Amino acid sequence: MLTTLPYLLTRAEKGRYAVGAFNVYNLETIQAVIAAAEAEKSPVIIQTSEAAIKYAGMENLGALIHLMAKKTKVPIVFHLDHGKNEKLVIEAIKSGWYGSVMFDGSALSYKENLATTKRLVKLGHANGVAVEAELGAIAGIEDFVSVEERNAHLTDPKQAAEFVFLTDCDALAVAVGTKHGAYKFSGESKLDYKRLKDIEDAIEIPLVLHGASGVPESIKTTAIKYGAKIEDAKGVADQSIRRAISLGIRKINIDTDLRIAFNAGVRKFLKENPKNIDPRAALGAGRDLMVEVVRQKIKLFGSRI
Repeated sequence: MLTTLPYLLTRAEKGRYAVGAFNVYNLETIQAVIAAAEAEKSPVIIQTSEAAIKYAGMENLGALIHLMAKKTKVPIVFHLDHGKNEKLVIEAIKSGWYGSVMFDGSALSYKENLATTKRLVKLGHANGVAVEAELGAIAGIEDFVSVEERNAHLTDPKQAAEFVFLTDCDALAVAVGTKHGAYKFSGESKLDYKRLKDIEDAIEIPLVLHGASGVPESIKTTAIKYGAKIEDAKGVADQSIRRAISLGIRKINIDTDLRIAFNAGVRKFLKENPKNIDPRAALGAGRDLMVEVVRQKIKLFGSRI
């Protein structure tokens, strides 16, 4: 069933857990997230990036998700992830498909980010759509999001308090040391927990953690075994995620882990079944491995109902 982002995140705040926000691109990835949510009896946020919309179409993805969400009892929010194009964010708000959108103004000046976010929040609320904003800039590359290390900057707690007050956004994505993409760290992940605690103390709306994929060793090993060249991939450790949740993170974005799982499943199937030319079988194998990863994330986030 479809629900709203404020409803899910308010419940998460009361329960001191986080809700997983999983990126999808096609039928199989949507099926995987919903199947995992049903198996774990957990709410989920299903989100599409600008690149996913360019690939599959907003209406196509929206229709699939709305249809499938109506057939399940687990609470689902359909969310636009990393909307950097203001026109696309406005289109998503007015489309009737999305329950919430994220405007990513991290590449703008603080003044421009604040003004644009405020304008989009007003439009979103008038259309019954919640708005997630971002303050700070997370390094890394993922789809149309690309921030060089030298341009990344962490979220300032005092500025965050002012930003939230002036924009009236429903959730805030913060930069506290995570990174987008598969190659986040050369060593152990290091998040700025003190900064995160200061941000939580400064504002009252739910906090969001982007760039939080963990690159599970088992899935990475399978992908490499069957041909993927991702030996240097390294993500955020589970213990770091648990601590971030204890310090106020209520929505956690996962994309890279799902890509690796889907890739590993398809590669394994094709290698072991060279005579099978049915694309449904190969895509189904990727979907099934993706289900396992989503279930693992749900358990880590503590969101089982």
